[in-house]
Amino acid sequence: MDYNVYMHGQILGTHSFWLKGDFLQPDQYSEIKEKYFLPGGETGTAATVLASLGVNVKIDGTHIGTEVAPLLEEFYKDKTVDLSSLYFDPDYEGLMDYVVIAGLVRSPMGVFQSLYEPGAKKHWNVPKESDIAGCTLAAIDPFFLDETQIAAELCVKYNKPYVTIDSCHDSYLHQHCAVNIVSRECTCSERYKNKSLEEIYLLLTENTDGLVIITRGGKELLYGRKGQTMKQMKPFSVEVKSTLGAGDTFKAGCIYGLLNHMSDNELVRFASACSAIAISRFPLPLNPPTIEEVKRLLKEK
Repeated sequence: MDYNVYMHGQILGTHSFWLKGDFLQPDQYSEIKEKYFLPGGETGTAATVLASLGVNVKIDGTHIGTEVAPLLEEFYKDKTVDLSSLYFDPDYEGLMDYVVIAGLVRSPMGVFQSLYEPGAKKHWNVPKESDIAGCTLAAIDPFFLDETQIAAELCVKYNKPYVTIDSCHDSYLHQHCAVNIVSRECTCSERYKNKSLEEIYLLLTENTDGLVIITRGGKELLYGRKGQTMKQMKPFSVEVKSTLGAGDTFKAGCIYGLLNHMSDNELVRFASACSAIAISRFPLPLNPPTIEEVKRLLKEK
């Protein structure tokens, strides 16, 4: 399958549990309203959304195993997502997480930290040079150490613009990106402790020629480029059903906007509309936003 977008990052099997009542309380019973096992992770979710928007995608990154591989193969069999670069490890279940959701509150659980323990086996791929050479643009998650750096260097080598997330101002990944989407988790991290959002914005924009977008949940989006005054945009207002996958959908919207040569204002607005649709439904992988829905929301608002 021909592809426009190459993505390297986290591809998971996500077990999600949507509760009937309030969020979990210690020593109290909670009723599960709906439960699912579906593709997830920053790259997996974004790929699902991009396919729904009509984009051909090739994904790579996390090794898949005995539990996750059949899930991905069945789910993507009728979608424009190419799995051919993924590595199947017969001695590995595949990376999975577990998410409990109740309204605006969710709590993810997993074994991500164990991936980086001393002596741990690497459960992710080295990016293939031919995959990056053959794409129009790329998206790179910042989770895979040397392999992440290789993906970014190959994008620079072949002059392929790429979108990334939560990359610090002094990283190679940030410095060479076309778009860096920085979440509240990053801006509130120890790295930027005691710095205002204005100071963080300046640090980020001064160290790249790319577009910097700072997301803050339901608060105003902040964005701009080197030398520009920080811009703000209020997110679209919708009835929230679940916030699971909102950030990954926003990333997919940025990729779509970059692929379609949108202006910075158009790109941020388009990505925000994608994310708004995502949080209005559950589960997202079975109900991703379509291009018709996004255009309709943009027109209405």
